[in-house]
Amino acid sequence: MRSYFKLVNFELGRFMKIYLVLIGITIISQIAGVIVKSRGYLSEANQAIIVNSMPKEQFLEQFGQMSMGTFTQSIWFMGPIALCIAALIFYCFFIWYRDWFGKNTFIYRLLMLPTARLHVFLAKVTTIFLLVIGLVSIQLILLPIESMILKFIVPIDLRADLGIMEIISNSRYLFVLVPDSFIQFIINYGIGFMVVFIIFTAILFERSFRLKGILLGIVYSVLSIIVFIFPLLLEIFFGVNYLYPTELFVTEVILAIIVICAAIWTSNYLINKKVTV
Repeated sequence: MRSYFKLVNFELGRFMKIYLVLIGITIISQIAGVIVKSRGYLSEANQAIIVNSMPKEQFLEQFGQMSMGTFTQSIWFMGPIALCIAALIFYCFFIWYRDWFGKNTFIYRLLMLPTARLHVFLAKVTTIFLLVIGLVSIQLILLPIESMILKFIVPIDLRADLGIMEIISNSRYLFVLVPDSFIQFIINYGIGFMVVFIIFTAILFERSFRLKGILLGIVYSVLSIIVFIFPLLLEIFFGVNYLYPTELFVTEVILAIIVICAAIWTSNYLINKKVTV
């Protein structure tokens, strides 16, 4: 297991500079954004109420109160989140292909390490998981800070104060990243990392069989997804709910575990028997 943890640490180190840049962009964009949006709203309020003599009640009725819920819909907030998501999706592929197409075909050295080759696969999966959790944690730290900044700039009679969970629940995107229950967390992130397992296995198909491997990877990915959503497909095609919600949830969990286990087994076989360097 020590070699596995060393591989995880190594993979994290390779992405750390870009990762810190992503964190920096997120912090700067969101902090600057809440200041700009709050000052902009306050400027509009002053223009309407003081300069144009609009009653405050009329202004609030027309424009509404400023809140973190409003800010989370802006490009200042969503832009860096979208950038981080795009970067991690790209890295799911780059984490493998840079080892093949780098200067010295680094994958050769990785696969020759005195450890199970599956550790290389699992270390890369773990790295993606830790990177995602890290960015979500940064976002949770930023939300109360941004809320305090908004409160400092916008007077209480012009703003609507929201708790952290209210901010999250009012944003459908944040609600996906930060579910309001442990079960929903398992669902969201379980599906997400099942997809990562599928992508990694598809990449190993391509690396094992080259052009033919692309087709095999696509077929494998489609079959894995069909297996996972099979109960839902039955309900859609036949228009009958065969399972109660709890039974459907348990079935999907079991199918997700089957898909992940199949991905690990297939990847272990490919990386040991078929992958060439």
